[in-house]
Amino acid sequence: MFKPLFSKVTRRTWLGLLACALSFSVTAQTQNNFPNKPIRLIVPFAPGGVTDTSGRLIADQLSRRIGQQVIVENKPGASGNIGSAMVVNSEPDGYTLVLGFDGTMAINPHLFPNMPFDTVKDLTPIGKIGNTILILLAYPKFEAQTLKEIIALSKQPGKTINFGSSGVASPQHIAMELLNQQTGAKLVHVPYKGGGQAMIDAQAGVIPLVYTAVAGGYAYVKSERLKPIAVSSKERAASLPDVPTFIESGVPDFVVNGWVAIFAPSKTPQPVIDYLNKELNAVLMLPEVKAKLETLGIEATPGTPAQFSKELASDLARYGKVIKDANIKAEQ
Repeated sequence: MFKPLFSKVTRRTWLGLLACALSFSVTAQTQNNFPNKPIRLIVPFAPGGVTDTSGRLIADQLSRRIGQQVIVENKPGASGNIGSAMVVNSEPDGYTLVLGFDGTMAINPHLFPNMPFDTVKDLTPIGKIGNTILILLAYPKFEAQTLKEIIALSKQPGKTINFGSSGVASPQHIAMELLNQQTGAKLVHVPYKGGGQAMIDAQAGVIPLVYTAVAGGYAYVKSERLKPIAVSSKERAASLPDVPTFIESGVPDFVVNGWVAIFAPSKTPQPVIDYLNKELNAVLMLPEVKAKLETLGIEATPGTPAQFSKELASDLARYGKVIKDANIKAEQ
């Protein structure tokens, strides 16, 4: 009796092989043809800040390397959530990316009950641009002049020591709450609408301490209007090599950097992610780019998506605990 050439099992096998072949063909085509049109880089903040400036620098250099224009579009709102959500809901083809920083990607998920996206599930890291080194500064005539003295003084009964930051739940605020939790210090947060006014008040002695980015505090240190206490990076900042780290100042393992990175929507083809990561790393290794980022207080950190994914997961867990333990709420 005649039997069909393909049994049901065989047909399923062939269909599976055909699907794999088609998938491989599409992947190879994506890898070989990408990019064939301009790429949008969404910056979820207003123009002019450090995050925006670093994004424009990288976009300009990437455009030169890949032969297609990388267009920066500012979409501010809701602490970066609005612009980021736009990218999450875009086609996962590598042509719409978002510039993310630790505040939006690692802190906001623990603050907003109706967060419009999941950082891990809805976005795929292309790579980290760099770390933003943070620094603790003091009013020059403040009675405590070292980190150990500041911590000890804050623990004295009836003593209130305030520190200013750029706002509630800012990376600087979170970092100082982490310092309180690790050392038992009782430093009290005074939020400002931006770090600039906080430094002006610290310079005038209105508040004794301010925690900010090195880029913002550099001029105050060099002009001796504020006294540097410590930087929160693992190594000393290249721009302020005489300022000790928190670790050197007696707080073990205290490394808290801000960061800037580029993300794509989840399900973006891996060859596209790998290509963009390779080109981003090449840009970050250019001497002129590293130098320009340094003037913005950013230390270039070439690396793989996997390396950054691990760091992002660690930050999400750590900041979540700090926010919960300190009962920090988003500003309404």
